[in-house]
Amino acid sequence: MTSRTPSTPGEEFAAAYLADAEKAEVHFPFTLTDVFETGKQGQRLTARNLFRTQRAETQPVRSWHETRPPGTGNPDGGASPQERLREASFRFSLAEYGVAPITAWVQIPDGLADEPEGLASFIDRRLMVRLGTAENRALTLDVLRHPDVARLPYQGSYVDGVLAAFNEIEQAGGTGRALMVNSRDYYSELVGSGSLLGDLTREEVKISRHRHVAPGCALVGDFAMAARLLESGRSVIKVAEPPEGTFDQPGTAVCAQVYESVAVQLPTHFFHVVPA
Repeated sequence: MTSRTPSTPGEEFAAAYLADAEKAEVHFPFTLTDVFETGKQGQRLTARNLFRTQRAETQPVRSWHETRPPGTGNPDGGASPQERLREASFRFSLAEYGVAPITAWVQIPDGLADEPEGLASFIDRRLMVRLGTAENRALTLDVLRHPDVARLPYQGSYVDGVLAAFNEIEQAGGTGRALMVNSRDYYSELVGSGSLLGDLTREEVKISRHRHVAPGCALVGDFAMAARLLESGRSVIKVAEPPEGTFDQPGTAVCAQVYESVAVQLPTHFFHVVPA
């Protein structure tokens, strides 16, 4: 079954489930997390909101990336007019990127299948939220686990560490356009603590807060220029068998799946700020 009506993902799935509970499966010709209404409210930016998007199918995307030569660190400060610019030593290489499945699961509560509106609401308000969480995690780890994204330890305050990362990006010719922070640090270090939040707002720096950056750390980067969010433009919600250990008890499991990844082309323009 393929959805092409303006009804919600939950309503589409509920109709399919009523028709065939054991094999209910709805395919969508768009990325569910891109149209999920909660993510459109503007109150809390998700990871996907920080990147520019590029369509990618199942075949690998052949492109490029630029990084530091092996064994080089992050020099302090900028170059004098007589010295080579830092990025002059960076190297360009051919690269391949591809999308990967991002999956979220829920179990249908006993008896809910007899309530089509309740089932639709459950999918729209719980499974979609779980899918957004899974997407936040996957896209963040795509950057954090990239072997050429440098760690930037700090010994002073958290604010000192974050600002140092913005400086390092500019010393390499980029602009720190956004950062990801843990919610604990957002509320303890940015909100109501000095002027940093206001300063970042004035500079139009985007902030995404979520649990997938460790407390005391931050991911600072030129997100819009240094990487691309690759997405296939397709999604599915279906009844399926979950991986072992997904749930504590048996029940009817439903998963939602999108196909995405982050192509990090300028890892030199990201820094993972961590305590020294």
